[in-house]
This record gives sequence, structure tokens and C-alpha cells, in this order.
Amino acid sequence: MKRLRAFFYVQHLLGIGHLARASRIAAALADDGFDVTVVTGATPVAGFPGPGVKSVTLPPVTSGDEGFSGLVDLQGKPVDDDFKTRRCGMLLQAFRDCRPDIVIVEAFPFGRRQMRFELLPLIEAIDAMSPRPLLTTSVRDILQERVKPGRNEETVDLVNRHFDLVMVHGDPAFATIDKTFPLAGAIRAEVAYTGLVAAPPAPAASERFDVLVSVGGGAAGKSLVRSTIAAAHNADNAWKWCLITGPNLPKDEFDAISRDATPGLSIFRFREDFASLLTGARLSVSQAGYNTVCDVLRAGCRSLLVPFAAGGETEQTVRALMLEELGLATVLAEKDLTPEGLAKAIEQALAGPKPAAHRLDLEGARRSAQILRELYRTWSPKT
Repeated sequence: MKRLRAFFYVQHLLGIGHLARASRIAAALADDGFDVTVVTGATPVAGFPGPGVKSVTLPPVTSGDEGFSGLVDLQGKPVDDDFKTRRCGMLLQAFRDCRPDIVIVEAFPFGRRQMRFELLPLIEAIDAMSPRPLLTTSVRDILQERVKPGRNEETVDLVNRHFDLVMVHGDPAFATIDKTFPLAGAIRAEVAYTGLVAAPPAPAASERFDVLVSVGGGAAGKSLVRSTIAAAHNADNAWKWCLITGPNLPKDEFDAISRDATPGLSIFRFREDFASLLTGARLSVSQAGYNTVCDVLRAGCRSLLVPFAAGGETEQTVRALMLEELGLATVLAEKDLTPEGLAKAIEQALAGPKPAAHRLDLEGARRSAQILRELYRTWSPKT
């Protein structure tokens, strides 16, 4: 059997959720026998994209602010046209070196419009290759809703002209793409649901906490960090608190909050055993990012979600409210996040019932590999 070559582009800009999900899919592809090249171009994160895959690193860019208004380098300097031209050239060279059978582009064209300067030339190169590789986009089940006129039409046009498959990483029993993408019915490419891309079941926790607070990558959760420290300081009980700030919180800020910690609060920048800690926690408190929610669903623990809503972001709020409706979480709106509001929400969540059992499909990484292999077997590349 031919060993298929997969070329996987992923660009995270603020948190690390896109990179974590793509890394799980890349690992599943490698386990399924694919020869995988993952292209990244953002703040490096230890452990990603992971073993078993080839990795190409482009000059890093990140988002200038929580509203994703512009691209900057790691020193905070806006990137110029020369920088973009150099990055684009490196991406195209990596594509030519790989000569892939399948190209996976994470998020685009449903997101990552900031990266059009290199992704549109990549798509042109794909269309010009003979035989042409299969092109798929890899997207979350719940998308950021677009308010600017014409954006959704532009997305559908790009998908219909260039893409062979839209891989939606969700369980259609929970959310279908049309819930947050109103023109889904106009997509002519095949749309396949993979299930949620969750990590494998974690071993039992080696340490137990009453309240486990996590802030994802850490770039967009400073108010949750501050409210947690104050709530733990004011708590008149013997609870054990754990706060995981995320790797992107600046070191001086991490050092400052560590000095302020109350005796009952343990503070970490990152815990490799986070998924295990969830299995032993009485309550998880987090934002409502895709990967954290997958970890919580896998662990089956009580969950209080504080969805990220800055800069017009809608995706986390939609996900959190849908989970609350199913009895799988409780929600505290970001606008109500104060030390007092957080403490009250934690007490109410702990007093409530344990989450209902769910049957959501969490095996999306493995299924993604199966879908791509099956589609390629029956697909006729254009020459």
C-alpha cells in the first residue's frame, strides 16, 4: 500500500488550541501510516507538533491584540511586505519539497484571513501541480461568526473553486456547521464530520484539587487569573485550589502572581498532566475553548465555563451555552467575571448535580485519518 504524504498547515495566533488540535490529527495520521509534514509559524510551544511527524517552522507571527487586528513578530513589531514575501517563499518551497498527495489547511478559508498573503499562493501552487493533491480544510464544529458583508460568500467561493473536502471536527449530534456558518448549504465540496478531536483517556490523577482553574494558552485569560487569585484569597474554606496560567503569560506577570498566592492555591504555568488532574478535580473552571472542553468532556467532571468574548468573539459563548443546555456545564459570562461573581458561580456549580452522561464522539483524530484515506482512494486527481 502506498504511503500517502500529507502536508498540514496550521497557524495559531493567540491561544494554542488550533496547534493542539492539529497536532493530535497529525499524530493520528502518522499512526495510520501517513508521511506527515506539519508547517507552523507562530510562537513556539514545547511538545508541539509532536513526535512522528516532520516539522517546518516559518518565521513566527502572532496577533497584535485580542481582536486579531494585525500581525506582529515575536518582538511586537508589525510585519512588513518583505517579511511576508520571505515567509510565503519558504512555505512554497516546503510544499514543493514535500510533493504531497494531500494538503490540509487548518481553518482557512473559514478563518485565518490574515494569512491570505501566503495561503492564496499555496492554493495556486496546488492547482498547478500535476497530479494535483487533494485539498482539504480542517475546521472546528463552531465557527466565529462573520459580521462583515460578503465574508461568508467569499469563503464559499474559495471552497467551491479549490477545496475537495471540508473536515468538520465535531459530532453532528452536538453541532453542525450550518449553526454558525449560514451559507453551509452552498458548499459543493464534500463535508465530513470527524467527531470531536479529544486526547485519549488520561490516567488517574496523582494529585487532587477542589477547584482546578485553567486559562488555555494564557494570552487571553488575565481577568480569570486575577479573579481566581482574589477568590481563593477570600475563600473561608479548606478547599485546595490549582491555577494553571498557560505558557503565554509573560514571565514577570507569572512571577508577580506567584508571590501573591495564598497558601491554599497552587500556581503553575503549565501541567503536562492537566487531563489527569481533571479526572480528580471536583470542579474545572476554564474558558470554553475547543480543546479544554474536549478534555472536560473526556474527564466527565463538573465544569464552570467563562467563555472568551473580547474583540467580538462568539465561538466560545455559543459552545458554552450549548453545553449548559445539555447539562454538561454551567456558564459565567465574561462581563460578570469578578472575584465575587466567580466565587458565587463556583459555589453554585459545586452544589449542583454532576454532569449528565454524554455520548458525544471524542475520537475525531483517528476518524480524520480514516476519512482522508478513504476519500483519497476513491478520488480522481486532476492532472
